[in-house]
Amino acid sequence: MKKIRMHYQFYGRVQAVGFRYTAKQVADHFGLTGWVKNEYDGSVIAEVQGNEALVTDFGTYIERSSRWIEIMSTVKKEIPLQEDDREFSIEGY
Repeated sequence: MKKIRMHYQFYGRVQAVGFRYTAKQVADHFGLTGWVKNEYDGSVIAEVQGNEALVTDFGTYIERSSRWIEIMSTVKKEIPLQEDDREFSIEGY
């Protein structure tokens, strides 16, 4: 099973709806590592590392886990693995 790390920027109804908390729950459930944080422009960014299929579908799992979250668009880019990553954290304000 191939391991990847993806940088995401999520736009839509993604702040003040439990997005970061839900992202942590999803990541922990699937054994993914990385982090998530709010941006001042109203978007949420995340770096997610783990099984390629799970990382690729990360945003879909978050949106399905909450009736309040609505992702309108996502910008994603594969980035280098961080071998020392051990957990998923919520960062920022």
